[in-house]
Amino acid sequence: MLTLMGPVAVLALAALFAWAGARSWHIRHRLLRLSAVVCSALLCLACGSAGVLGTVGLFKLHARRALVPEVRVAGTPEQIRRGGMIAASFCGGCHERNDALIGGYDLGNYLSVPLGRFITSNLTPAGELGRWSDGEIFRAIRNSIGRDGDWLIIMSLTSSGNLSDEDIQSLIAYLRQLPAAGRATPSAPDRLNPLGLMMLGAGVLAGKPVLSGVLTAPPRGPNSRYGEYLLSYQDCRGCHGATLAGSVPGGRAALGPALDRVRSWKREEFIATMRTGVDPQGHELTSAMPWRPLGMMDDEALSAIYEYLAHLPLAQSVARN
Repeated sequence: MLTLMGPVAVLALAALFAWAGARSWHIRHRLLRLSAVVCSALLCLACGSAGVLGTVGLFKLHARRALVPEVRVAGTPEQIRRGGMIAASFCGGCHERNDALIGGYDLGNYLSVPLGRFITSNLTPAGELGRWSDGEIFRAIRNSIGRDGDWLIIMSLTSSGNLSDEDIQSLIAYLRQLPAAGRATPSAPDRLNPLGLMMLGAGVLAGKPVLSGVLTAPPRGPNSRYGEYLLSYQDCRGCHGATLAGSVPGGRAALGPALDRVRSWKREEFIATMRTGVDPQGHELTSAMPWRPLGMMDDEALSAIYEYLAHLPLAQSVARN
């Protein structure tokens, strides 16, 4: 209700400016009358647009829906091992603090546009997950919806939903056996500010779509198909482009270079690069490249990624360095 008061107040202000504009027609001085009407109209338009976008954004904020699946995780040693690798190479980028998945970071401080407050959750039993069912955690990972139905905004911008059903269950098994650490995340960890709400209403801010059905991964092994699957949830395309070709002539610049360069490396050199942050030519990877969590993958997974990248089509990239 308090969130709705903001857009309503702005719409009320727009109505007030519209009323003031109408009253301005009674001003006898022509120049003053024209100035008052134009100013009132502009202010009415600005407030009205902001109010409408904020209202639409508010409805979108509560419109994300997905059923809680019937899931009961066995918690086998193999699941825990696999889940640990996923947590270290993927979840740790946002949730790891002091070598534990205790979260507590406000990711809003790292966004290029101030959109609000987004506190990363404590994933150990000291956080809220200890009270969630396996199905509720599964839904949060697959479709970025919390136990109470709230949209996990930042998480929906990642590709966590591309994890297979089996891998999500492995991740749940790993989280279940973690020792309690840190403090519980504050309630309502994701909170959009008015700008974020208007951007959501305008369609500028949008998460990945809700997914349904069963997702399966290719058979594990050091092969290209499995490597493609691993990169499908690792968000590499967010920086290196949809085709991992980096920047292309006439296209929007990507943050990272084309990854077809890996074809000139040996497999051992690629693995060493992911583990040390230094490529075969002696160049240090930038801090924007999450090589540390990626390097937590085992040799089989990194070999699979290498096979996929080494067989990418040659890119006409302008981002080589």
